[in-house]
Amino acid sequence: MTLNTVLTSPKTNKNKIINDPLHGFLALPSDLIYDVIQHPYFQRLRRIRQLGMSEWVYPGATHTRFHHALGALNLTLQAIETLKRKGIEITDQEAEGTALAILLHDIGHGPYSHTLEHTLIQDVHHEEISIRIMHRLNDFFGGRLTVAIEIFTNVYKKPFLGQLISGQLDMDRLDYLLRDSFYTGVSEGIVGADRIIHMLNVKDGNLVVEEKGIYSVEKFLIARRLMYWQVYLHKTVISADALLVSILQRARELALEGHGLGNYHPLLHFLMNRVDGNSFDDEALDLFLVLDDIDIMSSVKQWQFHEDSVLKVLSQSLLNRKLPRVKISKDEFSDADIFEASAAASNRLGFSHEIITNFFVKTGVLENHAYKSEGGGIRILKKDGRVCDVAEASDNYNLDALKETVTKHFLIHWS
Repeated sequence: MTLNTVLTSPKTNKNKIINDPLHGFLALPSDLIYDVIQHPYFQRLRRIRQLGMSEWVYPGATHTRFHHALGALNLTLQAIETLKRKGIEITDQEAEGTALAILLHDIGHGPYSHTLEHTLIQDVHHEEISIRIMHRLNDFFGGRLTVAIEIFTNVYKKPFLGQLISGQLDMDRLDYLLRDSFYTGVSEGIVGADRIIHMLNVKDGNLVVEEKGIYSVEKFLIARRLMYWQVYLHKTVISADALLVSILQRARELALEGHGLGNYHPLLHFLMNRVDGNSFDDEALDLFLVLDDIDIMSSVKQWQFHEDSVLKVLSQSLLNRKLPRVKISKDEFSDADIFEASAAASNRLGFSHEIITNFFVKTGVLENHAYKSEGGGIRILKKDGRVCDVAEASDNYNLDALKETVTKHFLIHWS
């Protein structure tokens, strides 16, 4: 039996219920949504970690993009029902299109999610890859995802449907805050998603939050700021992320020099070729769609015994959680700071200055922006019918400060 035969084989019962540990039971609303979930492109998300290397800090953070996509679908269905109860016209086709759009919003993520987003493929964001995959699925399902693609790309005639998928207060963010908080055990991410969803409405075609829900929105914004510092930008997560990136960079350098790295062709394709927006063709997409976390970690396990001592040390350090340290500063690190860190690492590890600066000592910038009012922001529907930005409507004087991007600098060192 061919793969195509398997994918198109009819199922007698597609009326499935999924038990989600956060939101409870999710009843799949249509046969098409069931079929999309069953497709190998979507099933791959079971093998993509939601939080990349955060497991190295929070042992419970092993949840996947598959979990998150289903959770975001659950919240989106609740939001649609809320809006329909308030008299907002949403057809069955639009409801299904919105559900499919949120279900597939992260399907373009590669191994370890954001950690390797620009390492395997340069200068291509996962949203762009998601759109390409959605077009493929649309062809496979005979054009039945057309509305979903229009909603996802914000060209559909009802903007509020796209704002449920992507915006400053969308179902994606509501689910990942709750889910990441649940699996990491960091309680600061808990937000009142039910309250926010029940306060949603539509004004002049745009998604708004009724004024009585403003305190829940404030809590959401503060939770997002805190989760970035405590989870997404945790200094040990930054260290593990940088180490994994260095491993792939060294592997690519060796591959281009003709050194053996194993025989797993899909990964080798991205190591031996520069794949970017111009060269990310259908063949590269085919190979990308079979890559997942298992491929990366299996390779790292193999490379811990590699003849190249740099790749060997990097791989062993990650596998055994012998992570480099990280310094955080409000000011940019000086050349003297970097030189001192490089000298200490060279003395400890025995590698040349060039190797140390390329793979072991790194600097970078951390940015935390909890809220952006540009592009619509979060609209609050006042009792008198006016619509204003949440920062204007709030009596919390600290809320306006959340619009400011907080920037910090980091230095990864081995001393």
